[in-house]
Amino acid sequence: MTEKQFQATPPATRSFGPEAFGAAEGTTLRWLGNSGLFINTRGTQIMVDPVLEGFDMPLLIDMPIKPEEVPHLDAMLITHADNDHFSRITLKKVADVCASYHGPHYVAELLEEEGIPAVGHDIHDSFNIGKVKVTVTPADHAWQNERKKYNRIFKFEDFCGFWIETEDGTIWIPGDSRLLPEQLEMPQPDVIFFDFSDNSWHIGFDNAVKLANTYPKAALILQHWGTVDAPTLDVFNGNPEDLMGVVDNPERIHVLAAGEAFTLNKTIES
Repeated sequence: MTEKQFQATPPATRSFGPEAFGAAEGTTLRWLGNSGLFINTRGTQIMVDPVLEGFDMPLLIDMPIKPEEVPHLDAMLITHADNDHFSRITLKKVADVCASYHGPHYVAELLEEEGIPAVGHDIHDSFNIGKVKVTVTPADHAWQNERKKYNRIFKFEDFCGFWIETEDGTIWIPGDSRLLPEQLEMPQPDVIFFDFSDNSWHIGFDNAVKLANTYPKAALILQHWGTVDAPTLDVFNGNPEDLMGVVDNPERIHVLAAGEAFTLNKTIES
């Protein structure tokens, strides 16, 4: 029997409940496992790509909150339709407490098929969620076109990231993506929700380091690692230790537990 390959794991999950959804003086971010993110920015509640239930692979962590425990969301942002980002079970269970859904047009079509009203966006569209401004950024992740089992041709615009501007700073979620030249020409963000998967349809490790060092003041919240029990799959088995020594200002690398609160602060003066 082949010995199981080592896989890095995050600290123990920190569960949270309704107390995390109340009014707030600042902006708090919580990693939800894999590529999920919960943002409470001065009482505006946003989730991005949460898979709180319905993973189709075994997990290394417990989810920090169950979908039926979510009391309210002002918006749900979905970057693309892969099932480790787009959980039909999660989306349906929070539908009654979520005020709006946003994503690429294809994602919006899939949500509508589930009976969930959604707004589809073009790349570079901007929209507001209360006082929060969200801009749709490009992503390159049409890996499905290499597989014969899919009955549609996936388009570049079926995938996206999000640039989120709050009163307390900017959050950039590039999404699952190969490195694009445009991604090296963004303004300096305060936080990057950072994918470092060494996978040909993700950014790749060397390009992840390049992106991180292009924005040397941005806090890096690591994602797309330490969640799915898949030690031989490069898309899920990243190790934060590999970033040490190659990322400038490594103290800005944050290896959070799922559910752990992170306070957003501006890293540059406006």
